[in-house]
Amino acid sequence: MNVLGHDLAMDLGAASTRVYVKGKGIVLDEPSAVMLDGRTGRVVGFGAEAAQGTRGETRWPVSGGLPVDDDLARHLIRYFLRKVHGHPFSRPRVVLALPDNSTPIERAALRDIAFEAEARGILLIPHALAAALGVGLPVKDCAGRMVIDIGRDSTRIAVLSHGDVMAATTVPGGGEGINRAIIRQVERDHGLQLDHEEAESAKRRTGTAWKPLYRQVTVRGRESGTGHERTVPLPVQRIYEATRQPIESIVRATVGTVEQCPPEISVDLADRGAVVVGGGALLRGLGRRLRAALGIPVSRAERPLESVALGLGRCAENLGLISRLRGGDPP
Repeated sequence: MNVLGHDLAMDLGAASTRVYVKGKGIVLDEPSAVMLDGRTGRVVGFGAEAAQGTRGETRWPVSGGLPVDDDLARHLIRYFLRKVHGHPFSRPRVVLALPDNSTPIERAALRDIAFEAEARGILLIPHALAAALGVGLPVKDCAGRMVIDIGRDSTRIAVLSHGDVMAATTVPGGGEGINRAIIRQVERDHGLQLDHEEAESAKRRTGTAWKPLYRQVTVRGRESGTGHERTVPLPVQRIYEATRQPIESIVRATVGTVEQCPPEISVDLADRGAVVVGGGALLRGLGRRLRAALGIPVSRAERPLESVALGLGRCAENLGLISRLRGGDPP
């Protein structure tokens, strides 16, 4: 691999970062975590190692697609670039997703951080367009289409038409909000404290049925009083009940986003509907719940966790595509 490096795309997420290399596909998928030494505060680990937190304090320097700690985010991006290219002096061109409701200051800051992390060229496209490209939607179509991305710490809703973002809304909470609702439910029902990994696992194991009255998943937690570990069966129906409030927040935000659009776009959405991406999309039955509440078709992406990375990867494969997408930076 030459010193300049291949063009690549980076989906910088709050929970995970995925890197797509031109001609190779997605080659890296690791937690967006940085580990600090508890005594000195020095950075001592990244990615999967940092998420475990075995040698220090774990930090998550990205939220909503933007750095919340510029210095740690710079270290994290540099680490991933070097890990992919295997060369300490490589400076590839990088395609990044820009949050749909970001400000010019945030746009400039993201570009500066990526450049300081050793990218020689930074190309930004709207996050919703990247997600739409990743699931195969015809983004230049004049008809209105919706993308709902349920990430770790936020849910991003956008309506697209003519290759442009017509309306966008961000709701705090996302998949972590759903997990916290499951944790609270188990504590109320069984007096057990689950960690977020166990809640995430329970969410993903709920199965495909819409209203499973008798199915159960087993969860392991610690008793609030003694700290002893115990496993209990958790009816899937209780998971659906626990997640009602965060799902309703997403529904309200989705309705509000549609209300920002011209009437003809709303008519298009009634016909073409929405696609759900992100880790939160793995909550079984979510599409049907949203469909029942919104009254429009709702489907889950075939690869919901990788949709944004795949869309960014399409741009890395063909940089000219970016200039043809309204709102994108020319290469």
